[in-house]
Amino acid sequence: MLFDKKGNNPALAVGYLFKGLTLLTSKQLRAFILIPILINIVLYSAALLLGYHYISDLINQFIPSWLHWLSWILWPLFFISFIIAGFFTFTVLANLLASPFYGKLSAKTLTLITGQASATAEQPLAKVMLAEAKRAGYLLSRALPLVILSFIPGINVLAPFLWALFGAWGMALEYMAYPLENEGVLFLEQKQLVKSIRLGALSFGGVAAMGLTIPLLNIIVAPAAVIGATIYFNEVKK
Repeated sequence: MLFDKKGNNPALAVGYLFKGLTLLTSKQLRAFILIPILINIVLYSAALLLGYHYISDLINQFIPSWLHWLSWILWPLFFISFIIAGFFTFTVLANLLASPFYGKLSAKTLTLITGQASATAEQPLAKVMLAEAKRAGYLLSRALPLVILSFIPGINVLAPFLWALFGAWGMALEYMAYPLENEGVLFLEQKQLVKSIRLGALSFGGVAAMGLTIPLLNIIVAPAAVIGATIYFNEVKK
């Protein structure tokens, strides 16, 4: 399988996400959307409560006294880093819990937009779990250095920008995984395919990640991104 280079167009890629948002009200998809939305409500509510109680204290602890005069700059940078890191973590967890529903949502979306029944590829459970573990390990191996960087005074001014880039790439891999897995394509090949349309994928993932940091909107962004990624995949696959 290959992806057409038109998938590198940022405007087209972001447009697929907005198409996903418009299809959230589709009667044919409703049954596959409700449970993931409930999962997102529970997890993101927990994230907001934890953030409200702990982030401010953590930020104040990690700004040394000699940098207090820069706190008006560093405090927002710390805050943004923790928000992005926290919501990225909760998003990965929410997607993991909702993945059985997202796979079916992607398959139903493909049937809806093509008018043809979607034949999903049945993979051995061990093979699918290994692929999921590889994706989680890949993301974790890149998230940990960013966590460390976020605590280093001075250098951590770069952290929000690196987290944003990492979040965009991570979300692109997350949401493109569902239509690709339905085609029997697992993580290592998924990564290479998404890399072939890197600019478009980063644009799609970046807007999705941004939406996931906005309270209330983040509840519906994930299923919309699954739908949008399925449309994206259908449009660019060869």
